[in-house]
Amino acid sequence: MALLAGTALSAAAQDTLTVGANIGNVPWEFQDESGEFVGFEIDLVAAVAERLGAEVETVNIPFNGLFSAVQSGRIDIATSSITITDERLESVSFAQPYYDSDQSLTALAEGPASLAEMEGKVVGVDTGSTGDMWATEQAETYGFADIRRYEGLAPAMLDLQAGRIDGYVSDIPALQYYVRDKPQLEVVERIPTGETYSMMFAKDAELATQVNAVLDELKTEGVLAELHEKWFGVAPDEGSSTVTVLPMPALD
Repeated sequence: MALLAGTALSAAAQDTLTVGANIGNVPWEFQDESGEFVGFEIDLVAAVAERLGAEVETVNIPFNGLFSAVQSGRIDIATSSITITDERLESVSFAQPYYDSDQSLTALAEGPASLAEMEGKVVGVDTGSTGDMWATEQAETYGFADIRRYEGLAPAMLDLQAGRIDGYVSDIPALQYYVRDKPQLEVVERIPTGETYSMMFAKDAELATQVNAVLDELKTEGVLAELHEKWFGVAPDEGSSTVTVLPMPALD
């Protein structure tokens, strides 16, 4: 435990970690009926902060604003099921991944049943997300009539149900969680992208290394597996990044 003791000591000068999150990103960070911030990453950040001997202040920031907020030092950590990419690693740092994911297409139950049926139709995405990048790259392939960009899942879902968009491309775990009690909506196709999520930091921030060390412990002790079961209702897959200690991401 010497590593954790040293980590906590070095974080002592920072009693509060300011965390930026796109609130409304179920089940990662959202508000419950009482207005309290809850979710997988809310719980995970709390567990990390406890090991570092720090409090957490969560700030609601649209997804696309998280990058400039962390780079400018306005926030210490950004979460919101953020995918690690080489392009992002050029300007920010990530701790090791803790969730494996893909994109997906969600539509009305009586709407398009696949990407092949989205030709000539309007697709919604979250601004600046990997879903936005994928849809932009594949727009010609699938013949999308238009791509409409949103600041979070909730407004996109309103437009989908109102018929203003025909499908919504975003992270599959969030959509599977969201539609579980909404029979009028359906995740109609998984889009394999091999993404992994983690917390994001300013480029080469010492805090990223400290958090990475804490994630080693949380994975080894089964804390992350418990959070996965709490929020997704099932144990994480064996060998997934939720249970496997991994190195910090770095550019090749």
